Amino acid sequence: MKKLALHWQILIGMLLGIVFGFIAASFNGQDFVIKWIDPFGKIFVKLLKLIAVPLILASLIKGISDLKDISKFKNMGLRTIVVYIITTIIAITIGLGLVNTLKPGNGITEATVNMLKDKYSTSNQAQTILINAKQQKEAGPLQFLVDMVPDNAVYAMGNNKFMLQVIVFAILLGLCLLLVPEEKAKPLKDFFDSLNEVVLKMVDIIMLFAPYAVFALLASVVVSADDPDILLALLKYAGVVVLGLFLMICFYMILVSVYAKKSPFWFINKISPAQLLAFSTSSSAAALPVTMERVEEHVGVDKEVTSFVLPVGATINMDGTSLYQGVAAVFIMQVLWPEGLVFSNQLMIILTALLASIGSAAVPGAGMVMLVIVLEAIGFPSDLLPIALALIFAVDRPLDMCRTTVNVTGDATVSTIIAKSLGKLGEPHVKNWDDNYPVK
Repeated sequence: MKKLALHWQILIGMLLGIVFGFIAASFNGQDFVIKWIDPFGKIFVKLLKLIAVPLILASLIKGISDLKDISKFKNMGLRTIVVYIITTIIAITIGLGLVNTLKPGNGITEATVNMLKDKYSTSNQAQTILINAKQQKEAGPLQFLVDMVPDNAVYAMGNNKFMLQVIVFAILLGLCLLLVPEEKAKPLKDFFDSLNEVVLKMVDIIMLFAPYAVFALLASVVVSADDPDILLALLKYAGVVVLGLFLMICFYMILVSVYAKKSPFWFINKISPAQLLAFSTSSSAAALPVTMERVEEHVGVDKEVTSFVLPVGATINMDGTSLYQGVAAVFIMQVLWPEGLVFSNQLMIILTALLASIGSAAVPGAGMVMLVIVLEAIGFPSDLLPIALALIFAVDRPLDMCRTTVNVTGDATVSTIIAKSLGKLGEPHVKNWDDNYPVK
């Protein structure tokens, strides 16, 4: 009997988790789900984050040191940054085009605004977001460059929030391996090559637990959902965001079809486990090990490309989040500050959302901090910021899940495009967790 494909197993787990969550919520079983089901989802996410840094370190150092020529890395790095910037600008533009055309803010009544204000504007979560945004805004214009460089590599590796610092360290180490005699570099290169293979095998083993983990994660999300009346009131706004994200995925598939000469349906099928994990965890960092494994082994992108393009993308390429910034900012202005809906502010949204996405943490909730920065950049009244956050809090988690899926899809698409442009897109070579298991 043929084994069910992994993406179907994960999808079934997600659907069962949603159904179970609704049943538990209907029978006041929220406490049971939080105490006895949710921990298994958290363990799974921790395992994925556990191997993210070792995988980035090993694959990036190995990939760069195998280039043999620093100019090749420069060529790949420049193309990657340019393509990521272009896709982010397109994402924000799609979001602004939709929200200005469909005007979801026009359907929000004052009673709904007051209801949301009473429930969320004084919450600890809102205050924490405002404090974090203030700290980022008060930093200098080049602070993001300072934050990219670690002063302690070991400390940076101990916290997934410093993923960009780990990438910088790995790039520096990989480049230096190119500059020392080959016989001196070989032992270290062999070590990282071996580490990379072992960590990828860990990905395969961890993914055996994925269908059960996403069941736990989705059940927890459902039982923690907000008041259905509030969700219904924000349905039009959420619909505009989801439509924009869907159009962005269509754009990716056009790139894959036209430039990479691959079937969009084949491509989605190959990366779908990474997409489903991104949806379930709301974290690009958690999904990164799986994204790297799927793009390299199942799509056929060379390790030299995946080891650089995907970790960098998980840190600076947030197309889904940037699209959401545009829709959310204009939606908030439509409801609370209609006089701010001028063309110059919309141009500022594009620029600020692009800059805010660089170096933003690849973790749940980072988009809210970015949104505050975007709103403050266009002169949004500071006394209305808590209310602005309250306006979209209720649907932020499900939208976070959707935009993280687009972020990961964008990373996989760009890595495929870069690989095609460099002649590094070959045939898939799938490795299973038990390939080397002795058969008796």
